[in-house]
Amino acid sequence: MVEYKPRLIDEKIDKSLKAYGAINIVGAKWIGKTWTSRRHANSEFLLMDPSGSYQNRRLAETDVSLIFEGAIPRLIDEWQEVPEIWDATRYKCDEDGVKGKYILTGSTVLSHEQNSKIKHSGAGRILKIKMYPMSLYESGDSTGDVSLKDIYNNKVTNKKTKDINLVDIIKLVLRGGFPGSMDVPFEEAIKIPKEYIKETINMDLNRISDVKRDLNKIFLLMKSLSRNESTTASINKLKDDIEGFENEDIDAKTIAEYLNDLSRLYLIENQPPFNSNIRSSMRVKQLEKRHFVDPSIATSLLDMTVEKCVNDLLTFGFFFEAMVERDLRIYAEANNWNLYHYQDYDGNEFDAVIELEDGDYMAFEIKLGANQIDEASNNLLKVRNSIVEKGGKPPKSMCVICGLSNAIYTRSDGVIVIPITALKN
Repeated sequence: MVEYKPRLIDEKIDKSLKAYGAINIVGAKWIGKTWTSRRHANSEFLLMDPSGSYQNRRLAETDVSLIFEGAIPRLIDEWQEVPEIWDATRYKCDEDGVKGKYILTGSTVLSHEQNSKIKHSGAGRILKIKMYPMSLYESGDSTGDVSLKDIYNNKVTNKKTKDINLVDIIKLVLRGGFPGSMDVPFEEAIKIPKEYIKETINMDLNRISDVKRDLNKIFLLMKSLSRNESTTASINKLKDDIEGFENEDIDAKTIAEYLNDLSRLYLIENQPPFNSNIRSSMRVKQLEKRHFVDPSIATSLLDMTVEKCVNDLLTFGFFFEAMVERDLRIYAEANNWNLYHYQDYDGNEFDAVIELEDGDYMAFEIKLGANQIDEASNNLLKVRNSIVEKGGKPPKSMCVICGLSNAIYTRSDGVIVIPITALKN
């Protein structure tokens, strides 16, 4: 494991193995679930064995008890290929009550047919942990000078950071957070999301559905999602977008089913809405902000290049926001916090909200250029005041995350400014 780059999820895995008989690490393909799990395991059983012979799968189907023979923690990779493994794992955990026995991984949610073969939930024995692509801190592209805890406590030391230019930021977005993209030339790295999309949709989509899907319409929907990245586009908006740009008929029900399929493949990771007062009657737009699990999926679907991004900074701004919110989700969940966005019917909004376990929260605005910091700061203050006037709870701290900034500092109005390349959990 000398080439292994530590992930923020490592600490959660270590703690969970001490508390549960088994853990189930879920997430999209190619994000490093197997590689990370191997770091914590002492033996392994791969359902999708590298030889392509499916011998391991046939062995599990013949006698599932045989796959558990090995030193613990034992990795069982892509367990959903043989759903009976779930109940067998639960039984093995109950057998002696030993903690940290098994690490399951999976890249898809079970189909209805597969799910019917599972008799028990696994509650109390098997803990589900969600994993994401690499953040900039994990890939080494953020210095980690400031943590979310620093922001929450309003304890940020003013500091100059490394200079970064527009092309560098664009390349980080286009490359994305797939581990296989990290140590290859940029020209090769940007091909990985394209291959990822083809393999995931062509190989996995019809395997998880009980109905054969129209792959062409799936790709049209994914392109529409790319055009609406980091927005609260409704299903009807996606429908109009597809019909308007592609001249293809598709109904809202079909779109909803396809969105569910993409979610079951862990390809989309939407950002739910936030209300600062659970019991408040304040009207809040209950629409999720749409995201792919990694911004490179969206840019790849639209064939974006460095040159195209430079020439259309308005569009690129949405992809930059998606990258920042990908990282905020990873950093927040490493602290057992949650990521949201805020938007009300008066037009007030925060790009991102991170809520702590005790109900306190932080508000964020995300801007590509340093020339937008004043505007972002003023918006944070305006929305905070609006929430307070309506009887809501104000944010504990407010922060502008910027792409093209070379300094960490707290403004005279109390708003913190941080470059995304200086942030960590």
